[in-house]
Amino acid sequence: MPMDINYSPGLHKLLTLKVSGSDKLTGLSGFKTTTEAILSKYDLEQVGFSAHVFDNGSFTAAVCLKESHICIHTWPEFSQLTIDIYLCNYLRDNSFKVKEVAADYIAYFNAEVLNDFEINR
Repeated sequence: MPMDINYSPGLHKLLTLKVSGSDKLTGLSGFKTTTEAILSKYDLEQVGFSAHVFDNGSFTAAVCLKESHICIHTWPEFSQLTIDIYLCNYLRDNSFKVKEVAADYIAYFNAEVLNDFEINR
């Protein structure tokens, strides 16, 4: 089978966000509930989840998806978080979904975007 030189395996979005309050930066259960709603909204399939809550309530979590992953790390002491969203383009271009998922998390955290990197894989 010939290789399509225009094929892109997927869009990888890396965000650093600043929030005004720390309640959502210490709320793993709220993140999980929001993530479940986002996955349902965009018809994405979770195949695994791992998280750790630190002594100050901050958390790190990895959501493994059939399509790839979403990872988050929170720093309430700095009112910041980083989130990493990557969806593969196996049967269709998921770039639009990556951008929409990112927008939904920005809205959930009511966040200001400090850094926004997009890497076409």
